[in-house]
Amino acid sequence: MNDRLSVRRLGLAGYEPVWRDMQSFTDSRDASSGDELWLVQHPPVFTQGQAGKAEHVLAPGDIPVIQVDRGGQVTYHGPGQIVAYPLVDIKRKGIAVREFVNRIETAIIDVLAHYGVKGERIEGAPGIYVSGDKIASLGLRVRRGCTFHGMAFNIDMDLEPFQRINPCGFAELQVTQLSALAPVDFQEVEDRLIDSLAQHLGYSEVNETDSHQE
Repeated sequence: MNDRLSVRRLGLAGYEPVWRDMQSFTDSRDASSGDELWLVQHPPVFTQGQAGKAEHVLAPGDIPVIQVDRGGQVTYHGPGQIVAYPLVDIKRKGIAVREFVNRIETAIIDVLAHYGVKGERIEGAPGIYVSGDKIASLGLRVRRGCTFHGMAFNIDMDLEPFQRINPCGFAELQVTQLSALAPVDFQEVEDRLIDSLAQHLGYSEVNETDSHQE
């Protein structure tokens, strides 16, 4: 069970229902529950982490702002961005939180490298950057040794809403996306990300299911 990952592609789905489903999944799982990876695109939404400061939401306009139970400050989700939620029992896998984050970041860096793009870490600012511009953000919650929430990877989206916030709490932080750096096919990038995450998180078997976790 520990080396098997079930992948669910949820398509375009509202943020709050998926968040509530993640909470329910995490709260109801036990020592025998398998790990899952949920892939989704959200309609436009700003999400504010637990310690998020209101001053980082500059001018949301018609885009809703949702206060959530992950780490980090405010970020934006919208169509054309891969949002990946690894629901992993890291206690069972023997992976510390910092190492888990490091492995996710490495998986993103490897995907970028396939497209000839050099992804980098910046000390004290989780996520992945390209020439100082942010291309992927991370925000996790760990409950009873199990993770939920996850990462957002900008692929081919409208970046304008990022100008309405201080992304991740950093004023004037610039964001970028993979389509601005290389020719991309969204589905192909998603496939590569699944493979890379499975590899770096230590799964030898990946099973895909079309059904949503209820």
